[in-house]
Amino acid sequence: MNKIHDKTLRDLELSKVLLQVADFCITEPGKEKTMAIKPFTKRNALFRSLNLTNEYLASYDNNNRIPNHYFDPVNREIRLLEVENTVIEVEGFRRIAAIAQTVNQHILFFRKFEEYYPSWTRTTEKIELTREHEDAINRIIDKFGEIRDDASDLLQQIRRQINSVRSKINQSFNSALSSYGTAGYLDDIRETVIDNRRVLAVKAMYRRKINGSIMGNSKTGSIVYMEPDATQQYSRELNNLEYEEKEEIQRILKELTNFLRPFQPLLETYQKYLTLTDSTAAKAKYAESMNALLPEITEEKTMELLEAYHPLLYLTNKKSGAKTFPQSIKLNPDNRIIVISGPNAGGKSITLKTVGLLQLMLQSGLLIPVHERSKTCLFDRILTDIGDNQSIENHLSTYSYRLKNMNYFLRKCNEGTLFLIDEFGTGSDPELGGALAETFLEVFYEREAFGIITTHYANLKMLANELPNATNANMMFNSRTLEPEFRLILGEAGSSFTFEVAQKNGIPYSLINKAKKKIERGKVRFDATIAKLQKERSKMERTSDQLKEEETRKREEARKLEELNSKVKTKLESYQEMYDHNQRMIYLGNKINDISEKYFINKQKRPLISEFLRIVETENSKRKKESAAIKREERQKKAAVAKELEKEVKVIREKKKEAKVAASKSAKPKPRPILKIGDRVRLMDGKAVGSIDAIEKNKAIVNYGMFTTNVNLDQLELVEAKK
Repeated sequence: MNKIHDKTLRDLELSKVLLQVADFCITEPGKEKTMAIKPFTKRNALFRSLNLTNEYLASYDNNNRIPNHYFDPVNREIRLLEVENTVIEVEGFRRIAAIAQTVNQHILFFRKFEEYYPSWTRTTEKIELTREHEDAINRIIDKFGEIRDDASDLLQQIRRQINSVRSKINQSFNSALSSYGTAGYLDDIRETVIDNRRVLAVKAMYRRKINGSIMGNSKTGSIVYMEPDATQQYSRELNNLEYEEKEEIQRILKELTNFLRPFQPLLETYQKYLTLTDSTAAKAKYAESMNALLPEITEEKTMELLEAYHPLLYLTNKKSGAKTFPQSIKLNPDNRIIVISGPNAGGKSITLKTVGLLQLMLQSGLLIPVHERSKTCLFDRILTDIGDNQSIENHLSTYSYRLKNMNYFLRKCNEGTLFLIDEFGTGSDPELGGALAETFLEVFYEREAFGIITTHYANLKMLANELPNATNANMMFNSRTLEPEFRLILGEAGSSFTFEVAQKNGIPYSLINKAKKKIERGKVRFDATIAKLQKERSKMERTSDQLKEEETRKREEARKLEELNSKVKTKLESYQEMYDHNQRMIYLGNKINDISEKYFINKQKRPLISEFLRIVETENSKRKKESAAIKREERQKKAAVAKELEKEVKVIREKKKEAKVAASKSAKPKPRPILKIGDRVRLMDGKAVGSIDAIEKNKAIVNYGMFTTNVNLDQLELVEAKK
């Protein structure tokens, strides 16, 4: 794969897509990496990027979501590790520990779910799994970003001494505060803080009576702030200890920095991995926002983009609630070049840009919004000529610039090229420019390049019709309303509807007629023929839609009739069986009636029994004999069905039981009524109803008529309150 020219990236507005993708990033390095995305030059790297994005997108639909990847950049810390005798700050160590913890979490996650994320697993396999530097940092710095007391024996000793001295400072100051306050030397505020030291608020007239150093005074001069001598002595000792603490902390941090210095390449790997993860996650979120996916990438030179959307247009319309029309387009060795024609504002340029941008996005490692049955190949070059491209600085006109661009196309165009040209041949005399454009198109065709062009030139439409592996296409346009339908139709050239659009916009018919006379009659007839064909096609499509609807309706009616016929047939069969059964019963009944009459007349039991047995044996001979094995198999089947039903019933009962328990838990308990003398009540687990005769100490005497009983009030429930 060759490098795709920057002009193509500008023409197809890839930077706008990347800007939208970057908005989904959660770190600055991730945004920078996303904005620097370019089409891949190596196939392996491209497929790796596409698979990573596709797996990340798939993670949104399963329960094993990829862990969070946020990190604070450690660029400064990595640079410091490269220089000898440098010291990293505490916050820097915390960032290093956090980034190491995050990456280790990812490595273990992908080892566990390798089946779901094979590409991510291969990526993390290259990163060393070690907690050595993370543990070293956590031994020195706690979760609040403070140096631990036990970071070294000396630091622990110094901090003990500091705590002891601070305690002595407080004791000595409180003692002075109490004695001088009792003597009435202090102002009402008694004390304040200056330079992080507690000082006494002494009345100016008594300052000489205080043993201590003056630290300042109030604006009026009525108050002098003094530190007692005893407190000052301890403060000097505290300053010395704090200096020693600072020196020891600096030594510990330097030692920790030296310990981490060999891990500098690993930290770079960590940051690169998390930056890649952030950029890939952004691409997956962007794909999710427009239902994008990874189409099949084939080795054959074939492009089939089905129901393809232009990403920028789709997301813009999605925000405003407008409809976006998808396009389906196919390129293959038998149909390498498509010439799209039709009126302006019909969607030709958007179709062209959609194909180019989607191919560019795919070759840059981004998923694209197409139907899942879409497939495409990879192109070595994508050449574009879209827009005006006037160059004022180089004193080039539009046509001069386009000719210069065509020269570049002629040098680079081959069988691995996809070219996209908007308004091919414009900018010069229609006859001469059209002839030159026709020649260019023939060269592109001979070199077996793939491409799509848009044009109004009739000669290019005719050439596309003549070339075996090229085809015309048009953007559907409603000839009655003269409104675009934004649908691409392959196989037919499109009319520009020049005069029809002019008439719709109020241009007098006499002027339109005059214009028609100024051009060749054949050209008008050619354009009119194309317009007529498009009208006929629209009619055919409407007729086809109606026929399809009727066919669907007829199929539905046939299906219903078939179902009805089946039901009737089943009923007839059941009626026939019933009739046969009834006839047999009548026959048997008559037989029994005959032998009963004979017995009634002659009272002979033996002929009666003999005749009856003969009838029974005759009937039994008609019945099918079933083997014991078949009967056993049927019994087993029935038992299995019963067992399954029993299991299902058990499951349903369990679910109902759980639901009942949950409902009872969630249901708020009803407040118990207050029972009074005369209320009719019953025991909670009983049926007999009685009345309360007396209530004493949370117990009630209940009268059941024949007897009375003493019961706790908690065991009773109200049946009817006394009126």
